[in-house]
Amino acid sequence: MAWIHDSDLQHEALYQVARADEFMWQRSRALGISRRRLLQWLAAGGASVLVGDAWPRQAQAAQAASSQELVVKPTPPELFFDYGSNKEMRWQNMSQRGYVVPNELFFVRNHTRTPRIDVSTWRLKVEGSGVRRPLELAYDTLRSMPSVSVIRGVECAGNGRSFFENAYGKKAQGTQWKLGAIGVAEWTGVRLRDVLDRAGLKRTAKDVMPEGLDDLKVRRPMSVAKAVAEDTILAYAMNSEPLPPDHGSPVRVLVPGWIGVANIKWVGRIEVSEEALFSHWNTDTYILIGSDYQPNPPAKGLVLSRQNLKSALELDMGAQLQAGRHRMTGRSWSAFGKITRVEYSLDRGLTWQLARLQEPRISPAWARWDFDWDARPGQHTIRVRAADEHGHAQPENVPWNEQGYLYDAVVDHPVIVA
Repeated sequence: MAWIHDSDLQHEALYQVARADEFMWQRSRALGISRRRLLQWLAAGGASVLVGDAWPRQAQAAQAASSQELVVKPTPPELFFDYGSNKEMRWQNMSQRGYVVPNELFFVRNHTRTPRIDVSTWRLKVEGSGVRRPLELAYDTLRSMPSVSVIRGVECAGNGRSFFENAYGKKAQGTQWKLGAIGVAEWTGVRLRDVLDRAGLKRTAKDVMPEGLDDLKVRRPMSVAKAVAEDTILAYAMNSEPLPPDHGSPVRVLVPGWIGVANIKWVGRIEVSEEALFSHWNTDTYILIGSDYQPNPPAKGLVLSRQNLKSALELDMGAQLQAGRHRMTGRSWSAFGKITRVEYSLDRGLTWQLARLQEPRISPAWARWDFDWDARPGQHTIRVRAADEHGHAQPENVPWNEQGYLYDAVVDHPVIVA
């Protein structure tokens, strides 16, 4: 894919296209068959042989853990929807709050359980064919390096998954998130590029893959271009506090704009390679599988790129309000740019009115908005849709995919007024 410039690989969609194309050429040469013949063979169901069974064997043991051991911080039902190892933020608790989500309200997305890691013994290894000087950093050494703080959002790729059932009458696979699998925080840490420079990043380096210290050693590659971006950091603080265990303590990777799984928590190793890298988390899962999507070998479907565009009212689904005038509040966000327009409808989309936008409007984070509603008794449905500075807007519907990713359609929000 020579037509894709290296700097373009900060965008995950282009990065995945380039790596998939490169992989196909490499495998066809290794197997001694044409690229076209390999594509035909993959279409017949041979994809798993290309990368093997990448799902770690630890999964069965990790999935057997009791729910009491899965998350460290208190997650009472008035603050979170409980999905075992995953905890969804209840939006009504963000009403009238500031721009960032407090640590105690921030959603939790774990693939197994939150590991307890001793900061005094933690080490970060940076190694692989893409560096000249493999290194190992202690926590204090990392903290002594020049730091940076950024306000950015992190969102699970499955945020909004439950609405696929409303639209198609069947559940997608995975945690049935509503819209609370997102959070915005101020993250403080060291630019990843500074650590890579210390390790002697080669000009020939191609991919960077952080790996977590959790039971599954979750890992997902990114391009060098994204790894050295200004706001890609190794974060050790969240909202001016030491990074909490559930959010990656002692150190996590922040990869703004890319789907949540790319922001590896509890990072302990970073592989830098002169060859393309792949993992279970961009070949078997975090991919779009459905009639509207074609396989993207070695992935079984179209590999996810950035998150998209969504809106949420700071109100429970099915909330009960008293009749009268209410100030309705919410937030909209886009991974592509600043929010420029938010509209709401009180008649199921027949007519739309502009909501009032508030500052700041940080990208990729979110924008707050509000509107006044003279609520009359009865059952109501509120719809909200947003658009960003690059022309992206929320659609009316989203194509089905088996794993329920990237649901960004306008959502019906029921409200009962007494």
